[in-house]
Amino acid sequence: MNTGFSVFGLKTGLIGSGDDLAGRLIATAESACGGIRDGDILVLAESMVATAEGRVIALDTVKPSDRAREYAEKYAMDPRVAEVVLSESDEVVGGIPHFLLCMKGGTLLPNAGVDGSNAPTGCLVPLPADPDASAARIRREIGERTGRKIAVIVADSRTHAMRAGCSGVAIGCAGIASVIDDRGRTDLFGNTLQVTKRAVADNIASAAELVMGEADEGVPAAVVRGLGLPISDDAAGVESIDASECLFMGLLKGSRKT
Repeated sequence: MNTGFSVFGLKTGLIGSGDDLAGRLIATAESACGGIRDGDILVLAESMVATAEGRVIALDTVKPSDRAREYAEKYAMDPRVAEVVLSESDEVVGGIPHFLLCMKGGTLLPNAGVDGSNAPTGCLVPLPADPDASAARIRREIGERTGRKIAVIVADSRTHAMRAGCSGVAIGCAGIASVIDDRGRTDLFGNTLQVTKRAVADNIASAAELVMGEADEGVPAAVVRGLGLPISDDAAGVESIDASECLFMGLLKGSRKT
């Protein structure tokens, strides 16, 4: 991997349901960074991808269940929001005021990724239904139109245990390995690495977040160029681990009261 790289923000304008996302990205990249090139990695905000896929939910169409009302009362939430979160989550493992801590697709995250930011008034945007498939589709469409070999990451912003603020994390990936296994290599002192794996896609997502922003920047995508990572049609999907291997889930085990 090269030590120097560049990140270009793509100011695509507002994205609506059914929009030609690949076409918008190609056009915006022309003015932002001279067009899409071989080896580029496109990082896309999950809200943009989900919106284009028609995943926007109007709260006035949601009817809360009794279970949603119970969670809403316990955690000071809008019952309609709680209902959408429940419908999107695999399991609820806890909560704090205004948020449920959920398992979804092998990931632990607040409100199952359901978000009201960068959504029309009175609406929520869940995560894309299958972020890996979304990344693969957009990669294929851009490749067919440009002839370029690229990778695509669908990114979300997440908090981390005992840290303030958010950073980027890859929830969908196509064209590059999301994790590079460094086990078996040696460190500066000749010690063999036993457990080290680099979360490459997450690190790229965080780098892109620096130019994408979280508020009204209007930059829901970025091109990361110059990393020199191998692009491969066989590299697909975000690598995750079982809950039994996760330190944080291990600490939660046995303490669930929801």
